[in-house]
Amino acid sequence: MTDLLSKDLIKHPPDVILPSQPCKKDSGKKLVLIGSSTGGVEALTRIIPKLPEGLPPIVIVQHIPVGFSGSFASRLNLLSAIRVLEVSSKEVLQPSHAYIASGDRHLVIESRGNDYIAKAIEGEKVSRHKPSVDVLFRSGNNTAGRNTLAIILTGMGDDGSIGIKELYDNGAHTIAQDESSCIVFGMPKRAIAVGAIKEIVPLDNIAEKIIQFGKAIKGY
Repeated sequence: MTDLLSKDLIKHPPDVILPSQPCKKDSGKKLVLIGSSTGGVEALTRIIPKLPEGLPPIVIVQHIPVGFSGSFASRLNLLSAIRVLEVSSKEVLQPSHAYIASGDRHLVIESRGNDYIAKAIEGEKVSRHKPSVDVLFRSGNNTAGRNTLAIILTGMGDDGSIGIKELYDNGAHTIAQDESSCIVFGMPKRAIAVGAIKEIVPLDNIAEKIIQFGKAIKGY
């Protein structure tokens, strides 16, 4: 038992899942990535139902226990104009869709021809979480690079700060939820502190930022 607890305390970087290989090409195919933790279920419920059809794919890591991620995706799907589903194995990403990581596996984005693919994979916890926002963000940077909009929402700890800094450095647009609208300002605060954020935005304005990003898209 002591060994298991000690293993959970180890803070692995995203390198244990995948290397950093930033995408430098501009395919024009945009991608929206969102990471959240404590307070994120409420925050996402205030963002996703406001989004119209016609936007690029949205991929979400919410720290949530296994067994609840699927029901959360189903609830958001009922509330939303776009289709929302849990990724339990592999999905070809489609416009007008949002994809939520399973509560017990990392979610990575890969490129296959002209498509983006979301895959649920096993592996060590990263930044003490599985799924990890850092893993999602790094994989998005490796696949879509500057064609990404990355958003970090309310949450405890610092998961996501490594991956969103890589995206920022590669020219992606990055947003952090502002302190006053966060339940816990840990994750956004850390991302801001490492110099990874282009805009700090109140929760109720984030949906409009996604829509604005979508209006500029090429390839969808």
